[in-house]
Formats: sequence, C-alpha cells, structure tokens
Amino acid sequence: MNGISPVTLSSLIPAAPEIFLVLVGVMLIIVDLFVRGKQVMPWLAGLGIVMTMILLLNNPGGPAFSEMFTADSYSLFFKLVCLTGALLTVVLSPRYLELEDIQPGEYYALLIFSIVGMMCMASATDLITLYTGLELMALSVYCLAGLMKADIRSNEAAIKYYLMGAFSSAILLYGISLLYGLTGTTSIVSLTHHLPVQLAGNHALMLAIGLILIPLFFKVAAAPFHMWTPDVYEGAPTSITAFMSVAPKAAAFAVLGRILLMGFPGFHADWGPLIAAIALLTMAVGNIVAIAQQSIKRMLAYSSIAHAGYGLLGILAGTSEGLSATMNYMLVYAFMNMGAFAVVILLAAKGQRRENLEDYKGLAKTNPLLAATMLLFMFSLIGIPPTAGFIGKFYLMIAAIHAGYTWVVVGAVIFSAISAFFYLRVVHYMYMLEPATKFRAVLTPGMAAVLIMAVGGVVGIGILPESALEFAGRSLIGF
Repeated sequence: MNGISPVTLSSLIPAAPEIFLVLVGVMLIIVDLFVRGKQVMPWLAGLGIVMTMILLLNNPGGPAFSEMFTADSYSLFFKLVCLTGALLTVVLSPRYLELEDIQPGEYYALLIFSIVGMMCMASATDLITLYTGLELMALSVYCLAGLMKADIRSNEAAIKYYLMGAFSSAILLYGISLLYGLTGTTSIVSLTHHLPVQLAGNHALMLAIGLILIPLFFKVAAAPFHMWTPDVYEGAPTSITAFMSVAPKAAAFAVLGRILLMGFPGFHADWGPLIAAIALLTMAVGNIVAIAQQSIKRMLAYSSIAHAGYGLLGILAGTSEGLSATMNYMLVYAFMNMGAFAVVILLAAKGQRRENLEDYKGLAKTNPLLAATMLLFMFSLIGIPPTAGFIGKFYLMIAAIHAGYTWVVVGAVIFSAISAFFYLRVVHYMYMLEPATKFRAVLTPGMAAVLIMAVGGVVGIGILPESALEFAGRSLIGF
C-alpha cells in the first residue's frame, strides 16, 4: 500500500458525496425515531440522493485516503447509474411498503447505506477499499432482502444471500492476501508496476486473480455463481429485487473493469478466455432456464443473469471501446429493468402479489397503458430496435468482434434469439388471452414518475443514443 498521508478537510473533498450520503442515512435513522408520520421518509431519502448527484457533478475529484479512493470520471458514471437505480427505487417504494407493511425507516436508511458501499466500490483504487465498500453494500442488502419478517420466503432469501455472500467475501479476502504476498501491494493502480516479469504465467498469480474475480461474478450473478439469484429475487421485497438487479450489478461491473483493465491489462491472454467462457455460460443458463419459469420475478431473475453475460462482452474485449459499451449497457439496463419491476409492483394489491404469468392474462384489455409499457420493456430486454436494449447489445457485440471474439458474439446472438421466447410469452399473455380476473391498477404519482423516466430512458437512448455513448466514452479519458 502507499504511504499514509495525514487526513485533512481538503483531502476529504473527493469523498464529499459519500460522506454526505452517510449523513443522510444517519439522519433517516434519527427521523424514524422521533417522527410519527413516516410519509416524510421517501422525500428525505429522494432529496438526499438528488443532492448527492449534484455534489458528484460539481466535485473536482481526485484521490483521497492515501490514494486508496479516487473520484474520477469513470467512477462518476457508475455512481450516477447506482444513484439513478436508488432514486427510482425510492420513488416506487411507498406504495409497495404500504401493501407489505414494511417499516420505512430502516428500509430507506439501509438503502442509502448500500449505495454508499457501491459508490466506494466504484471509486476503489485499492483492494482494501474495494472490500470495505463491498461489505457495506452487501450487509445492507442482506437486511433489505429479509425486511418482510413475517414472510418465510423473505427470511429464506436473506439467509441464503447472507451465507453465500459470506463465502464469497472470504474468497475475496484470500485472493487479496495471496495477491499481496506475490506483489507486495494492494493498490490496483500500482499492480502493473509491481508485477515482475517472472510472474507471467505464474499459477499462484492466476489463482489470486481468479479468487478476486469470483466474488465479483457472484455480485453480478454470472454463472456458475448465480445459484442465489432466483430464490433471493423471488423472496425479497419486489422493490428491493428491482434495486438489486440494477445498482449492485453496476457497482460490481465498475470494479471488474478497473481491476482487469487497469490492474491486469497485460494478462488479457490469461483472463480473456475465462471471461469468454463465463459470459457464454451465463447467457446460456439465464436464457434457457428462464423459459421454464412461471413466476415473473423468477423469470426476471434469470433474465438478470443472462444480461450479466451480455455485460461481460465489453469486459471481455479488454479495450476502452468494450468498457464504454458495458458502461452504456448498465445505464440502459437500469431503465428497462426498473421499468419492468415497476409494472410488477403496480399489479400488486393488498393480499394479492400477482407475480405469476397467469396474472398477466388479458392485461391489455383491463389496463391497456400498463400493458403497453410492459411491452416496451420486454422488447428492450430482447434487444428489438429502436429500443435502448438494441443499442446496448449492438455496441457490446461490436466491441467483442473488434477484439477477435466473434465466436462469443455468435453465441450471444443465438441466446438473444432464445430469450425472445420467454419475453414474448409475457406479451402473448397480455394481448392474446382473455383476462382471468378484471382489476384496475392504482397508478400513484410516484409510480407514474418511475414509468415515465423508464420509458423515456428506453425510448430516448434507443432513438438518440449519442449522448449516452459520448458520456460513457468521456468517462474513460485518462483511465
């Protein structure tokens, strides 16, 4: 590690957004103790997230904490994606918390603390900072998954996620210790300078890299480290499932990009085939197993697995083009997946979660506007133009082809075609079948705002992708 420098107020400026968000989380806990009306909680959480975004955009950046933390344009992009996912979650949560009788105080505080962990992960330029951020994120999300204390599925989801997450954290620590023993540093930025020539092809080094990557594959739900995903996504509160499918995944991809392209760029010949195999396996498992699902949450869980495989295509390329394509895809995925889960929440009522495909029968006849938005999100998840999902997949595949991984792209195209079956099955249920029961979804202002933002993101990036692509490209300047 680098020499320890004294901590001054000016040295904390790069971490000011994270410090501010910690204070927001503490404030939410205090407000929950003394304020009876809990309607203020989502407003405070949402305002805190928006102000954090403003702080990020006006932060001069730079290193902090003895260069173990760096606020740069690369981390800024992923932080904004994570905060966008958190903001959408906060806006769509009040109605769901009311339906499930979940206490809002601990819910919003844990949500805020998990985002702080993700932001630390995105800015981590040292493996110790990475571990600290990952644990803060993970412990908060474990608790969020089990907040429906009277629901056995929620309890099971939290326990499974906690146990598997604990194992993955232990593996990460072992990988960090092994890498430190080989190189004498935990700094990601300094790894390339501390790797002697004689370590090229060293089996211990390859093992260390693999042990560090396994927990990150676990967090993005890449196969074969995906086993927790369907059960946890199904058992967790639906608003938290939506959040987990977007924000933690983006934070883990930020770390993957920084470690592999900044720490081990000269070892692409070693880790490239591993990423290629995992990407193909992930796309295969996610898209094929999703066909058999009757629960919409489990189907979207396997969809999330498959999309992790697509996101790995950009990392696989090992180039700035590929990494910017992955960054753009994380932004696109946030809009289309949060939108799909917002529709799932809108269908729910007191005592009726309506999480099975059967509940979507004839939705176009009973709730035509809701069915149309779900149709748009399904088309985007497939990758049908002119949606944002098509733009995201297109640039990922182009980057992989330019890097010489045409055979992986062929597999991605095949699995994308397979995915059309289960996504279009939802469309079939909504438009081709008669409704089993007639009900009218209650569209609150918050839910309407989430749907408008999600639809705007999917359509806007799909038709005019230049701004998002340029933002992702600019974020890699100096990376």
